[in-house]
Amino acid sequence: MKTAKNKVTTMRWTASFAGVCALLLGGCASGPKPPDWQLEAKGAMERSVAAYMEGNSRVEQAELARARSQLARTGRADLLATAELLHCATRVASLVLESCAGFEALHPDATEAQRAYADYLLGQVTPQGIALLPAPQRAAAAGNAGAVQGIADPLSQLVAAGVLLRTGKANPALIAQAIDTASAQGWRRPLLAWLNVQAQRAELAGEADAAATLRRRIKITQGSALPARDSAKEDK
Repeated sequence: MKTAKNKVTTMRWTASFAGVCALLLGGCASGPKPPDWQLEAKGAMERSVAAYMEGNSRVEQAELARARSQLARTGRADLLATAELLHCATRVASLVLESCAGFEALHPDATEAQRAYADYLLGQVTPQGIALLPAPQRAAAAGNAGAVQGIADPLSQLVAAGVLLRTGKANPALIAQAIDTASAQGWRRPLLAWLNVQAQRAELAGEADAAATLRRRIKITQGSALPARDSAKEDK
């Protein structure tokens, strides 16, 4: 029963990255006060994800280290594995398409669902593994780009889009949707990544005006198009 419960909570977290408490706190319903390590790990992971998506690598790494330290106190590889998967998922959402080294070290002791999700992030999930993924992501994992729109959680949506791009199945509508999602959340890092993909495609298609518009938007997102401070007026 304990193993089954752990597997369910793991899948609940991967189903909605915004609901980190579903894994670390077993849900946010009223009940006995959770141990301090759970509260600390939950808060640190939330701050780590937010910092990375906003483009603040220094804060992201500090909070990730704090979360890892708290989770390691339990001696449970499955909790650490889920944190590493979330860490790697933010990279896929931002089109940093590399291996998930932190999870690989925990692979022997991870659950089947976690291994399937790791394969999914790599674009290598098997049909059997798809069945272990959160329901909203199964269609996207099978290559259906249109299914991404039905994923409610913004981070999960961007992860699915990143996997589809990784496997060569991302169409223009999906790229535009990923841009809109990242923009709506104010997530600078994935927004820049997806804008660059769209700009490169426009340039390859010979769409000079569209590419120029996108490059201007990239500058705005980077902050390089903001007006300079008028120090003379500020001193008055």
